[in-house]
This record gives sequence, C-alpha cells and structure tokens, in this order.
Amino acid sequence: MHIGKGFIHILRGDITEQETEAIVNAANNHLWMGAGVAGAIKRKGGEEIESEAVAQGPIEVGGAIFTSGGKLKARYVIHAASMGQDLTPSAGLIERATMASLELAERNGWTSVSFPALGTGVGGFSVHHCARIMIGAAIDALLKAQHLREVRFVLFDEQTTEAFKQELQRRFTVHHGR
Repeated sequence: MHIGKGFIHILRGDITEQETEAIVNAANNHLWMGAGVAGAIKRKGGEEIESEAVAQGPIEVGGAIFTSGGKLKARYVIHAASMGQDLTPSAGLIERATMASLELAERNGWTSVSFPALGTGVGGFSVHHCARIMIGAAIDALLKAQHLREVRFVLFDEQTTEAFKQELQRRFTVHHGR
C-alpha cells in the first residue's frame, strides 16, 4: 500500500530472512534474547547481536536501541522494548516501541525496516489491536519521513497476517473512500 513517499507491505514469512536495512526484535527492556522472534534472530544472526544489545541495556520500556545485524541479511537489528520483565505488553507500550523504532530508522537515514507483531507472542497481546496500533504508527511515520520509504510487517502465521492485511485495507478504505 502506497503511503506518502513510501510503502507498507504485509507478508507472511521469516523476519530473519528480510533484506531490509533493519529488522525489529520484539524485546524486553533488559534486551535478553530468549524465545520467539528474539530467539530466531539470535540463532540466525549470532550471539554478538545479544551481546551488543545487553551492553546498551536496560532501557526504558517503550524505547528502542539498535545493534549490528550479525550474520543476518539486514544490516541492523532494532530492539524495541514493548514489554518489561513481567512480559506484559500494553497498547501504549507497543505504540511507543513502534514509534521509537521508526524514529530510530529515520534518524539514521535508513530507507527500510521490517517489523514482527510486537507483544503478540509471549506477551499474548491481541493481534487485531496490535495491527491497529502498529499500522497507525507506520502510516504516521511514512507521511512525515525524509528517509524511510518501506515498512514491512513480516508475520509468522496466517491469522496475524490476515489481521494486519484487514487493518491496512480498512484504513485505506476509510481514508480514500474506496
């Protein structure tokens, strides 16, 4: 979907295989990489990603930092702390972590970033509510962006992928009268 000078893409797949400049890790504020997306990134990209992240932590819940991409195709990993040690995300934390990630990409002049559905794995947050929050943040960021041109949502399962596609279509229909 074309937004401002950029695009939002939604696809089902493996975020660790994305060739965007950065991929986003659904992190906790201590930046330890355990299960889910974080575990997959660490396994494929290497232990150095976690070492670089932990050296910068802990960070504020809702914040984001970045590290190298290790052995990944992406050059960088943005660690978005959408939850604290209690592993309980909220709408506000997911929104802040998404915005912090998008701002980090823009500040560094990156043109592309791939996101998972923050907080929906181990955090158990609703995929439909997550889609509303994250797509809204991506639209806002792309409308203001000087550098960022592509935001991808790379989702692990069909239910989450469909929730994100439906939300993007709903917003496009609402905003463009189609």
